[in-house]
Amino acid sequence: MSNATFRFYARLNAFLAVERRGQAFRCSFAESATTKHMIEALGVPHTEVALVLVNGASAGLDWPIEAGDRIAVYPKFEQLDIGSLTTIEPLPPGPPRFVADAHLGGLARLLRMAGFDTLYDNNFEDAAMAELANRERRALLTRDRALLMHRLVLHGCYVHAIKPQDQLRELYQRFDLASHARPFSLCLSCNVPLHPVDKEAILDRVPPRVQARHERFLGCDQCDRIFWEGTHWQDMRALLDSLTLVD
Repeated sequence: MSNATFRFYARLNAFLAVERRGQAFRCSFAESATTKHMIEALGVPHTEVALVLVNGASAGLDWPIEAGDRIAVYPKFEQLDIGSLTTIEPLPPGPPRFVADAHLGGLARLLRMAGFDTLYDNNFEDAAMAELANRERRALLTRDRALLMHRLVLHGCYVHAIKPQDQLRELYQRFDLASHARPFSLCLSCNVPLHPVDKEAILDRVPPRVQARHERFLGCDQCDRIFWEGTHWQDMRALLDSLTLVD
C-alpha cells in the first residue's frame, strides 16, 4: 500500500485516536481511495469538514489520493477568511433546516422555539433520517458518527454538547443561526407555523388567571394548542437573548 501524510485541525482532532491528535501522521491507503474515504476511515465524519488542502491546494472530498500526498483537513472557522479557496459543499442559502435523531428531542424543541424547521421523531431509523435529510436538503443532527458517514448524508453536524441548551449554543455558532432566527413562530410539538388567535375565541380554553394577565395568544392548527407568554415562554426568551437570537 501507498502512504500519505494527514493533519487535522482544531475540533476535528476530537474524532481521532489520541496518538494522532494535533500532529501530522503517515497513513497507508488502498488504491483508488479518495479524501472522503480516508478522512472517514480515520474517524472524522465528512460533514464536519469545511476545507481540504492536498499539497497546499484546495481539493474536494472526491479527490483521488496519491502516494506522498500531504493532506490538511479543517473544520469551519468562524474568524478565518477562506473565501478564495474551494470549500466543501455548503448548505443551501437561507435559514438552515434540520432533522434531529431520536436522542436530540430537547434540542429539536429549542430549535423550533428559535424558529428553525426541525423534523424529529423518536422512532426515526437511521436510513430513513439519512434519506430524508438528503431529499429535503436538511442538515442531519446527531451524536452518532457512523450515521453522519451514511452515503446519502450531504450535510450534517455531530453535536458535541450533552445538555440541550448547550447544544443550541453549539449550533448557533456552527450555522450562524442568529441571522435567520424567527423566535416563537413554530409549534414546539408539531413544527408547523403558529398564527395569532382572537382572545375572545379561546376564553374557554385557558385558565382565568391567564385571561387576566395576557392579551396575545398564538395557536397551532395541527395540535390545536394555544400558546401565551407565560413563565416558560419568558425562560425561553431569556435563553435566546443570551444567544443574541432575539432582537
